Amino acid sequence: MAERKKPELLAPAGDMERLRMAVLYGADAVYLAGESFGMRSFAGNFSEKELPEAVRFAHGRGVKVHVTINTMPRNEEIEALPAWLELLDAAGVDALIAADLGAFTLAGKYAPRCRRHVSTQVSVSNHAAARAWYELGAKRVILARELSLEEIREIRAKTPAELELEAFVHGAMCVSYSGRCLLSNYMTGRDSNRGACAQPCRYQYHLVEEKRPGEYFPVFEDEKGTYLMNSRDMCMVDHVDDLMDAGLSSLKIEGRAKSAYYAAVVTGAYRHVIDSVFAGEPADPVWRDEVEKVSHRHYATGFYYGPPGQYYENARYIREWQVVALVTECSETGLAALTLRNKFAVGDTLEAVGPDMKPFSFRVSGIEDGDGVPVAEPKTPQMVLRMQLPRPVPAWSILRIARDLSAKS
Repeated sequence: MAERKKPELLAPAGDMERLRMAVLYGADAVYLAGESFGMRSFAGNFSEKELPEAVRFAHGRGVKVHVTINTMPRNEEIEALPAWLELLDAAGVDALIAADLGAFTLAGKYAPRCRRHVSTQVSVSNHAAARAWYELGAKRVILARELSLEEIREIRAKTPAELELEAFVHGAMCVSYSGRCLLSNYMTGRDSNRGACAQPCRYQYHLVEEKRPGEYFPVFEDEKGTYLMNSRDMCMVDHVDDLMDAGLSSLKIEGRAKSAYYAAVVTGAYRHVIDSVFAGEPADPVWRDEVEKVSHRHYATGFYYGPPGQYYENARYIREWQVVALVTECSETGLAALTLRNKFAVGDTLEAVGPDMKPFSFRVSGIEDGDGVPVAEPKTPQMVLRMQLPRPVPAWSILRIARDLSAKS
């Protein structure tokens, strides 16, 4: 058996704030997109000016940057790709993630210093396909999300050791095969294969007879409900040991369109679990609890142990915690400067979680504004505050409160 290697932790970075959080909370690499050629057109993304800044920030902390060029471009779009590739190459981007063969080939020509990775949109599901992409110049393939651990082990055993294998281990799943869906385009005019999915698979559907408009009949797949295509979210934080044994080179967190809080907390949880498992130590259960404290749908283990099944009751997110403040600096005595994100009050019980720090709870005994004036319940977003914490925390730590914001109907 080959020596087990510690996999890379690859985290999403939808914009500069989310990139900063992913880097500070433990990512080995981040993946992001420019304002075109990326599959998450509503994520925020990076302008031509911002992208070199993002690369400098990540590289300054030993973190690699992967950029997506994973849409299926049309003729007029492919003409603009070489100039974008040259900019990425000059910015020092480490890897490009491509789904289109033409884009993959152009990347080799116009961004020669960037490694080429093959997107999960390509649906690499067998060792022959993985080897073929390697022979075309790919350094890594991002495997189809529909594979089991056993299938991944076989691909690893039958492909060159130099070819890296990456797989998604956490986040939203798609009801279509590797995300190749036409439903959004058909129903809303927003093409999922060009970064604009409207997620109609999450809608609640009824049957309408054409001569009886306004009369809605429920559609049941079974007795559980009407959300026929509603995928659960993937969570493999309890199974990192199995992922390592399968020979994966990189464990990828989905979520470029999700919040900076999500990027921080989920990255931090997987960082600690990967480190513990690789060292042969049991993972602290606190990190499993952390992934429950971000907005998510009901969790499953993807296809790693067999089909995950659907969740038929609704498509709503579970939201049981809310960020109330971000720590911008903190003294050795725990006196913290904060920026307000959501209201909280003296007497509330909060939790603090930060880079390389286990979360802890405390009761708010007092709050001051930037001028030192006591404030019982600050409510103005981005308001600067000061507050004594029970112990010092790193900058960019997050203060949150248990507050159920899940949709009820």
